[in-house]
Amino acid sequence: MSTIVLTGGGSGGHITPLLAIATELKRLEPDTKIVYIGQRGDNLGDIPAAHKAIDQVLTVRAGKFRRYHGESLLRQLLDVPTMFKNIRDLFYVLIGTVQSWRLLRELRPQVIFIKGGFVGVPVGLAAAALNIPYVTHDSDAIPGLANRIISPWADKHAVALPIDNYKYPSSKAVMTGIPLQADFKPVADDLKQKYRESLKLPAAAKVLFIIGGGLGSQRVNQAVGEAVPHLLHEFRDLYVIHAVGRANQTDMKQLYAKLPEAEQGRLQVHDYLNDVYRYSGAADVIITRAGATNLAEFALQGKACIVVPSPFLAGGHQLKNAQYLSDKGAAVVLDETDLANDPNRLAKQVSDLLSDPKERQSLGAELSKFAKPNATQELAQLILEQKA
Repeated sequence: MSTIVLTGGGSGGHITPLLAIATELKRLEPDTKIVYIGQRGDNLGDIPAAHKAIDQVLTVRAGKFRRYHGESLLRQLLDVPTMFKNIRDLFYVLIGTVQSWRLLRELRPQVIFIKGGFVGVPVGLAAAALNIPYVTHDSDAIPGLANRIISPWADKHAVALPIDNYKYPSSKAVMTGIPLQADFKPVADDLKQKYRESLKLPAAAKVLFIIGGGLGSQRVNQAVGEAVPHLLHEFRDLYVIHAVGRANQTDMKQLYAKLPEAEQGRLQVHDYLNDVYRYSGAADVIITRAGATNLAEFALQGKACIVVPSPFLAGGHQLKNAQYLSDKGAAVVLDETDLANDPNRLAKQVSDLLSDPKERQSLGAELSKFAKPNATQELAQLILEQKA
């Protein structure tokens, strides 16, 4: 029996593609043992552990290099607490590399798939030391730091966009798109109604779905928390589903508890959703961050999206993702600073889209042009081809 190791984590954008790949690898080679190596202390680490395609879950130490988009080098040097954490986490990386080396020597996997995230560094370095082939994957327009660090020893670099967007050697880079779970598919009216029926939503209602990633987004939640009461009052047939993230559920529920009882009946609040496809598939409009995985999921469904990119993530990759879509007329992009300065802006934009079916259809059609339905199968096949 062969063994394949999957690693990545720290966000839903890393976890959900890993699970999609695990499922496809099991379909192609049912006898393969799939081992997930995650970061010790990952808030989303329980999700792979509960997945039927994952046979074993292990954890190692990993460290984060904290830097923020747009922040000057001088300001970073003067930020003593952050510098201390970075130095501390360097030792975590060294510890994690030794732990990974021991695990990989014992597991003897034929190939490793590294989705990205901090845990990919110790696992990748250990794999390189043991001459175990590995494949990296980048979902964003800008490769993550972890994948850049381990890139010299990778056998292949799978990427979401055309390879000329990346600085990897062309001989190693392969455009595969972003692996998605099989539940994501194009959504026509009949499937949309099926999802609504399963969620007990009225067939003729307007539905707004909000998601800020697996851990949530405090800034998006704040803007949404101000907009939702106005929208529920304006549209008496509006139902709102808000995936607030695990870190924000209590605060958001307290905020929404101030709404009139009748309006609370048209509002659902969730922390983490394992079946995002049903909620997004049932929606007329989606508010989301510019994480590449979510955008790929909604592109496959052909949904009208309002995108609020995070301006602080290292490298500004969400800003670039959002700009790429905005330039193609595939999404409405709102700047986080503008939302903070004008609390009514988000509510107005949602209101305009809810009132304009043609614009929603146009946005969904343009976004769907970025969909790559066979990404999971192509990437799984690429991984199997690298087996030692």
